[in-house]
Amino acid sequence: MDLEVKGVAAASRSQIQPFFGRKKPLQQRWTSESWTNQNSCPPVVPRLDLGSLVDSDDEDQNIIPENLPAPTDKYKLKYQQCKTEMKEGYKQYSQRNAENTKSNVTYKQSPRNKRDEKCVQDGEANTDDLTTLDRKALLQQGYADNPCDKQQRARKLDAEIVAAEKKKQIVAEQVMTDHLSRAVISDPEQNLAIEQKESDHILPDSKMTPLRFRKRTLHETKIRTHSTLTENVLSHKLQFDGRIISRNGHDACRELIGFFFTHDQSLTIYEYRQFGKNRTNVLPFIQKSIYSHQCGRRKGKQYRLGDFYVGATLTFLNSDHLSLPESIKENTLLKLRITNIDQIALDSLKTASMEQEDDIIIQETNDRLVFKAIQDVLKEKLHKRGVRILTGLGKYFQQLDKEGNGLLDKADFKQALKVFHLQVSEKDFESAWLILNDNGNGKVDYGEFKRGIIGEMNEYRKSYVRKAFMKLDVNKSGSVPIINIRKCYCAKKHSQVISGHSTEEEIISSFLETLKVACSKSDEVSYGEFEDYYEGLSIGIVDDEDFVNILRTPWGI
Repeated sequence: MDLEVKGVAAASRSQIQPFFGRKKPLQQRWTSESWTNQNSCPPVVPRLDLGSLVDSDDEDQNIIPENLPAPTDKYKLKYQQCKTEMKEGYKQYSQRNAENTKSNVTYKQSPRNKRDEKCVQDGEANTDDLTTLDRKALLQQGYADNPCDKQQRARKLDAEIVAAEKKKQIVAEQVMTDHLSRAVISDPEQNLAIEQKESDHILPDSKMTPLRFRKRTLHETKIRTHSTLTENVLSHKLQFDGRIISRNGHDACRELIGFFFTHDQSLTIYEYRQFGKNRTNVLPFIQKSIYSHQCGRRKGKQYRLGDFYVGATLTFLNSDHLSLPESIKENTLLKLRITNIDQIALDSLKTASMEQEDDIIIQETNDRLVFKAIQDVLKEKLHKRGVRILTGLGKYFQQLDKEGNGLLDKADFKQALKVFHLQVSEKDFESAWLILNDNGNGKVDYGEFKRGIIGEMNEYRKSYVRKAFMKLDVNKSGSVPIINIRKCYCAKKHSQVISGHSTEEEIISSFLETLKVACSKSDEVSYGEFEDYYEGLSIGIVDDEDFVNILRTPWGI
């Protein structure tokens, strides 16, 4: 039987759900809430009186107690600063949105003109003679002012320093092992002594490997060696890092570590190789001996301590080193450039040796002044056009080099300077030619000519160029396909991409277009062409860190 109490319909007992765990008086306790849960028809909702509502600010003001202490001047100042920053931030946000809207409309009409204006706005006043390729190359400078994470950069730099020190320690230990033990172990009399010892055994153990096939150490030797080297003698050494001056990418990226020993003025160079993450190998590249200069003002003179500094060039005859790779032996001379040196050891050894200057040092200083005068004249012309001119010169020299040995005569160099509008006075050209043509055969390596006339980036910058290329050249073939460069190049942090003036694809396309101009092959880039590109870009950048950012940011090194 249905009941109705005060206008509320009650359900029959058969519809009451059993509610275990509760007592019976709770089941008889009906409210309007339980009714609404069991009936589909909702009750009449009263109309909302909007006039009774108050604003949120007024409501907040009503709940603030009146007995609060007055704010101090410190908090008033913070409040004013925060208020000012918020207003300024909103103002900049509004301006940026307005500029983006305006730039998007302009881009639809003429995107190239807008990009060109952006890339040269901080440059010289007269830019009418800049070509499209020059402007596209200048877009790479958009990474220079990219704000990087200083903490992350510091961590990476610390890790690189630790890895470099570990590498140097491995090579130094191998050098000491070779020159202290190898003289004894590889002595011809050693095998005779061992064979005599083995013949004395009446019943040799068949399970034991013969001693001549086992790795012998210094304490197993039974003869005296003629070598007088000791650990104390070899400790007086100067350690330096070097690279091969070559347009071959595989040879140019070899990691070389050299040692100059003051006790006999000898030197040796080792190559450090790394296979994967954990496997390494250290092998002699130039055997320990006394060597002399093979070209320049010091030709025929023995190497001494004063010849070792960052940027110095060491020359060796390839015919004296038969174990060198075939790609290096194609040339007559092997040229090594010192990229880093142990400055503490150098200062200590110089204090002990007290070498005096000679007339050759004065002549070399005058030679550098001749080259600097020419470079200063050409620097203004190359300031915004370095990429186009240097990459064009590289291709032009290769076309003139019919024999493929990298040597050209005076007429070829004059013609190249004329084609690229690099005017040099006849007096300066003849002075430079006398310095470069030291052997008097009438031909000079065009890489050496370009480094002397135009100059080159310092070793700090060039180290990052090699890092970028080594990251791209996974197979160590000396060339990188254009497809791989497109995959690895990241333009997300370019200043124009961040501001919305350009897209990532536009920046990547501009970079590849200017890089392909430097390539002799349309589908790949060699190390020499890659280096020429950044060599030209380096001319217009004064600060080293700005140039490093141009390489570090897009390549992720």
